[in-house]
Amino acid sequence: MFMYVFSIVLIVTSNILYNVCQKSTPQKANPFSALLITYLVAIILTGIALLVYKTDKTILQSFKELNWTSIVLGVAIVGLEFGYLMAYRAGWNISVGSLVANILLALMLIPIGVLFYKEGFELNKILGAAFCIVGLILINR
Repeated sequence: MFMYVFSIVLIVTSNILYNVCQKSTPQKANPFSALLITYLVAIILTGIALLVYKTDKTILQSFKELNWTSIVLGVAIVGLEFGYLMAYRAGWNISVGSLVANILLALMLIPIGVLFYKEGFELNKILGAAFCIVGLILINR
């Protein structure tokens, strides 16, 4: 139960920091300079975590178990971070830009979850998605 709650708290806390940092990045800063520093810090922290995290496999064995997803995830992360940075520079409010992006994301993931991961989508979820669509319309008026 701890990890169930902790993981969501970590996601929310990290997303708050993420959006505040993206919104606060200086307008005149080259976005790719900002991303490079971001990734250098991420590499250092991840490297430390890799060395500290205990598992029954060696580091080399853990790399051998990877597939294409880590590479595509890297591409997706660059797109995500560059997109948020540009959205905030284009004038999106921190309170609305992230909300719109995340609602659209959730709506786009519905068919992916149903078709590829065989997740259920009952009436209450359909109604929730409909409310999200209504919310998007209202928030953008």
